[in-house]
Amino acid sequence: MAEIKYPTAMLIDDNEIDNLINQKMIEAAVIADKIYTHTGAKSGLEFLRNLEKLDLADKILPDLIFLDIDMPLMDGFQFLDEFEKLGPLVKKKCKVIMLTSSINPQDYNRAKKYPAIKLFLNKPLSFETIKEINV
Repeated sequence: MAEIKYPTAMLIDDNEIDNLINQKMIEAAVIADKIYTHTGAKSGLEFLRNLEKLDLADKILPDLIFLDIDMPLMDGFQFLDEFEKLGPLVKKKCKVIMLTSSINPQDYNRAKKYPAIKLFLNKPLSFETIKEINV
């Protein structure tokens, strides 16, 4: 059986189809045991804030967060601004992977300024890309 590299992953994307495809890819690559899915940055952020308060936070916080950029209400960069305000446990445990269909070099350059961003990947995730993740 393949080794689970990241026990828990979280997908944040307003497009439910993208979330489903990416979830299936992660499951097929067997890199995460548990996958949380959110269709908005606000709900993903609130989820992290709530988990942060629990005694078991270090065991249930996502190891990887796949974050879309272009979302209504709160985009990926606004999420990252708020993510930076979370506690040290969350910021240490949660590695953020910007997952986007954007080909704008400004988005890439802007993403590099956030310490939480470990990778910048294009949608959709592929089996090969997932297998190569090492953050």
